[in-house]
Amino acid sequence: MSKEFKHISTREIEEMEKRYRVNFINSLPGFKSLNLIGTVNRKGDTNLSIVSTVTHFGSNPPLIGYISRPESPERHTLSNILETGSYTINQVSESFFKEAHQTSARYPAEISEFESVGLTPVWRKGLPIPFVAESAVTMHLSLVEKVDIQSNGTVLTIGQVTDVFLDHTHLMDDGNIDLEVARIVTGAGLDGYFLPQKLARLSYAKTDRPISEI
Repeated sequence: MSKEFKHISTREIEEMEKRYRVNFINSLPGFKSLNLIGTVNRKGDTNLSIVSTVTHFGSNPPLIGYISRPESPERHTLSNILETGSYTINQVSESFFKEAHQTSARYPAEISEFESVGLTPVWRKGLPIPFVAESAVTMHLSLVEKVDIQSNGTVLTIGQVTDVFLDHTHLMDDGNIDLEVARIVTGAGLDGYFLPQKLARLSYAKTDRPISEI
């Protein structure tokens, strides 16, 4: 029996109530990675912000980017990155996902989300940007490129990974990070949090042989 699909047109999307539309469009991409971006401004004020748009742009050099919202309201995270050229990305795990969610509140620039939500800033290897001590997988990045997206006023920020800190038990022999064992959470929509479960790892896809589980 074929499934009956609901068709939603551009006009219907435009006519949706604002909050409904935001929830709907944010759910369309499916599950997304969740990370906390740690920054500091020139005054020494620390900032922490949850984002769900982090993705890798290449392995050599190791580039990772994320999308930030338009200029209004003020974006402390992006402003700090542009000031210092440096920031951290910290994966969100099960043990502190509620605290991570709270960083999405609009705190003033002089108020540290670390202190406000109960997470611990830690400076590692002399790097001048705070990491999240509770995170099992963290990295430091140097700003490489800022791309203004004209169609909606958002900004793509791309950084090069310079340092990685992670629990050594989560690093597998082939270079993969065991995110399931690390209890890394993923998100859907604006407020849904999930623990992923691995189905399988598959062999490299080739045209001359079928895939197999590894």
